[in-house]
Amino acid sequence: MTRFQKFATAALVAVIVLIFVGAIVRVSGAGMGCPDWPKCWGRWIPPTKVEQVDVTKLPFDKFERAAKRYGRDPSTVTPEHVLESFNPVHTWTEYINRLTSLPVGFFSVATLVLALLTQRGRPWVRSAATISVLLVGVNAWMGKEVVSSDLEPGVLTIHMALAMLLIVPQSFAVWRGCERPWFIPGDDAGRRRLRKIIGVLLLLIFVEGMLGTRIRELNTELAKTHPGEGRAEWIGILEQTGSYLVHRSFSWVILASSLWAWYLVRRNGAAGRVANGVLGVILAQMVLGLIMARVEIHPVVQVLHLGLSGILLALTTVWFCGTWRIEGR
Repeated sequence: MTRFQKFATAALVAVIVLIFVGAIVRVSGAGMGCPDWPKCWGRWIPPTKVEQVDVTKLPFDKFERAAKRYGRDPSTVTPEHVLESFNPVHTWTEYINRLTSLPVGFFSVATLVLALLTQRGRPWVRSAATISVLLVGVNAWMGKEVVSSDLEPGVLTIHMALAMLLIVPQSFAVWRGCERPWFIPGDDAGRRRLRKIIGVLLLLIFVEGMLGTRIRELNTELAKTHPGEGRAEWIGILEQTGSYLVHRSFSWVILASSLWAWYLVRRNGAAGRVANGVLGVILAQMVLGLIMARVEIHPVVQVLHLGLSGILLALTTVWFCGTWRIEGR
């Protein structure tokens, strides 16, 4: 692995870790643990108890403008109202989430610098590194909007979509950042056929991820509207929504597509670690989905389900890239 690939891999791993941590924030309800951005409760190191909060350092003018922009009553943004939401566990959960985003920015920028210095003959790698930095910047701004919007569902969906989208150029950079990148054995005609199947699979996984984001938004709404009910009881409510039914049924299409591609690769020899990895993660996701559909929407299962979706997207992107055979250059 080249030095460039090591930094590109670090950037990719940092994003996947951030997705796992972001999932913890979502399922724990800590999304508004810090009411301001980039500071947290007006401080760079957040407080551990409400008595440490200095309301004079909170940007109430920004709170009011954000409330008006997202259709909320600005007059409700008072010190008393804001302090009511203080929860030290939520605050530090969200703060750790923000700290986890720092390696993403550092390694993404470092990857771009190395791409400009060492990848002169590979314009697509330079483009992927540039797109990655741009997506990191845009999503950092979207993180601010998530806070400003008070967890507006549409804003959260865009925030998640950008994080998942970031995985694609980063995975490509890891794959292509060497003289002879890995490719799937076999003839060119077979790889072209595989390229179509895996390309569709890649798109399906991304769409399924977005549908999953909508389900998590519904879970958040249920936590607010059904506080006395257990998570096991949410399943019956979710089954009455189209989004949940489509998301659950869509997983079978993904499984069928991955099995088809895996079989074609296996028929030409060993399936390889990438193909086996994709199929293994999809099967794990199916098991986790079955647990949430038949047993309980458990927070730990939710975190694993969301985090594995990032790993699946990265593996599938590399699998798709492997349908091209590139000689050393």
